[in-house]
Amino acid sequence: MVVRMFVVRSVSSPSFLVGNIHVLYNPNRGDIKLGQVRLFLESAQRLSHEWGDIPVVLAGDLNSMPQSAMYQFLTSNKLDIQMHDRKQISGQIYPLQNRSFNPRLSYRWSNEELMLATGTGASHLIHQLQLRSAYVGAPGSSRTRENSGEPLATSYHSKFMGTVDYIWHTTEFVPVRVLDTLPVDILRRTRGLPSEKWGSDHLSLVCELAFADEGSET
Repeated sequence: MVVRMFVVRSVSSPSFLVGNIHVLYNPNRGDIKLGQVRLFLESAQRLSHEWGDIPVVLAGDLNSMPQSAMYQFLTSNKLDIQMHDRKQISGQIYPLQNRSFNPRLSYRWSNEELMLATGTGASHLIHQLQLRSAYVGAPGSSRTRENSGEPLATSYHSKFMGTVDYIWHTTEFVPVRVLDTLPVDILRRTRGLPSEKWGSDHLSLVCELAFADEGSET
């Protein structure tokens, strides 16, 4: 896990916190992925509070897809871990399958895995930040967006095409506009990234936000 956080201060607008994370790739270790995101969110909430409950912007490669339990945790503030198979937390292994609870799931979480995921050994995760996706909140083309509003793909290489990168913000912000990603048909023409033209297998995400109560942009 790689994390960076800093506070942006200005004499002309309110301060706010910016954080960035790169979450473990391994699709089988949903316990570790959840633990990393939990610590990231807890750190952001704590720093925001220490600076007077300032607004928060979080971004990064979560190695989790929009239909996943991880995405559900971020958007709904809570997750019952035992309703999900550890290997399906990120949605990378079975991206087209329904991840809702199946009472016949053969996998059960061990106490060690629950401890890694929650920090307490409990089966429920909760975070205190009211997060919204910048891309969901801004209009986009059907050529580049899925039904949820997230990009169809933020990463493409020989074994994967899909969305794993996000920009989140608390409710003090509203998205003004975003940089749209490349359409899938154009991505496929590259036959996988990186390439001579594109130096990474991830596409850049960029957004312009405004403070909801003042209209000033950042």
